[in-house]
Amino acid sequence: MARKTVSNSRLDDAARAGWLYYVAGRTQDEIASAMNISRQSAQRLVSLAVAEKLVKVRIDHPIAVCLELAEAVKQKFNLKHVEIVPSDPGAEAATTGIAEAGAAELERWLKRPEPLTVAMGTGRTLRAVVDQLSPMECPQHRIVSLTGNISPDGSAAYFNVIFSMADAVKAPHFPMPLPVIVSSREERDLLHRQPLVAPTIEIGRKSDVTFVGIGEMTMSAPLLQDGFLKEPEMRELLAVGATGEICGWVFDAQGQLLDHPVNQRVASIEIPSRETSSVIGMARGRRKHAAILAAVRGGRINALITDEDAAQFLLQDE
Repeated sequence: MARKTVSNSRLDDAARAGWLYYVAGRTQDEIASAMNISRQSAQRLVSLAVAEKLVKVRIDHPIAVCLELAEAVKQKFNLKHVEIVPSDPGAEAATTGIAEAGAAELERWLKRPEPLTVAMGTGRTLRAVVDQLSPMECPQHRIVSLTGNISPDGSAAYFNVIFSMADAVKAPHFPMPLPVIVSSREERDLLHRQPLVAPTIEIGRKSDVTFVGIGEMTMSAPLLQDGFLKEPEMRELLAVGATGEICGWVFDAQGQLLDHPVNQRVASIEIPSRETSSVIGMARGRRKHAAILAAVRGGRINALITDEDAAQFLLQDE
């Protein structure tokens, strides 16, 4: 059955009821009185506000177990910042939890008054993070994409976040008008020298904070599913120890970049220096455990947002 379209006026009422309930802390009886409607109508409007995603809920109460895990992971891998969210066994492939935590962390950086360069990776997790952002005015900051915005077929890369982020965050944005992976190292070097590309690369290399997703390397990995790699290439990479990837850069179980032709064709900017940039990696789910471990082992990232299951996996590693 087709989803019924909700009128703008009803959405306006739902937004008002949602604000009164979740922000102002009014009861449903108080909302009914304020809006001159029945209590049942007030209840339906609050439910509609949630169903239409007009309300984004964040739980601010710290969970002791998550805080303890975060501190243990931070100390073990010498990370700048770690945030652990509760695991959801019923949503293994979802970004639930880390998307909200990632959005809160990104907003904390964007609210800083001093000018910053914020570098963004790509992928499903970061797209979910950007979907959680509240509208912000940040003219003092620069937002730069680390990865190309073009898919292998020439279309816009769906999970590239720089354009969707521009809708929420009013700041100068610098996209990367390149594919994620090109046909050869020579083509990559040529493209990087182009006048529209070279300045963006320089900006990205000097970022103050960097947000990236951590991808697994399997036969169901996004790099393969989204067409950036072909099956023979993926099988070859797995045969030589590929464990994870960040922005297309493939690394082994120790977090070291593979000396492989695929890495020579990656058009993404190199991950900014962990000495000068907070590089925040985000991932959850069992299928990503090995990639997360490799990323922190090899210093690919120096901050992490993940879930309880991944944290326990990291702490079990010897």
